[in-house]
Amino acid sequence: MEASKKIVAQHLQEIVNDDILNNLIPEIVDHFKELSLSRNQYFVEKGDVCSYFCFIESGILQHAVSVSGEEKTTYLALKNSFTSSLKSFLQQTPSPKNIKALSTCKLWVITIDNFKYLMKHNKAFHQFYYNLVEHQIFLIDDYRIDLLTLTPEERYKKLLVNEPKLLQEVPLHYLASFLGISTRHMSRIRKNIN
Repeated sequence: MEASKKIVAQHLQEIVNDDILNNLIPEIVDHFKELSLSRNQYFVEKGDVCSYFCFIESGILQHAVSVSGEEKTTYLALKNSFTSSLKSFLQQTPSPKNIKALSTCKLWVITIDNFKYLMKHNKAFHQFYYNLVEHQIFLIDDYRIDLLTLTPEERYKKLLVNEPKLLQEVPLHYLASFLGISTRHMSRIRKNIN
């Protein structure tokens, strides 16, 4: 197995978290194919059907929607994570959002047909998907609570503790949008905290 596919296998194993199912991981990895995106290239554009579910080996994918003509970041998917415009991908319907590369990305992608096949025939993939979705639901719940209960400064401090890679790798205006604050306010917060 080539080095890149070993990285995918390792992350699948971590998420599956069941030694009994490890022998089923190579079959999953065989269904993933490499895809490269250059900076500002779209993984999916709003209105198009999302073709893939992916693992990000390197780079950052920004999930964004347009609100009154202004781009709002809804999620930032980093290296060593899995992502997609999930509803569009699973239901083969138009994506409600854009997903684009903020930097050059090396992705490992799987098509809907292969995804459905593995869900039906590979217990490790089924467990992987269950664990991944459960974890994402926890994160979304925490994020929504934070938006309602924490000040922008507190949200930034929490990001510093929980996601330091975001602060190092993501341009300021995308982080500000993700935190629901203006770039100007974000600059002031950074200046006061650092």
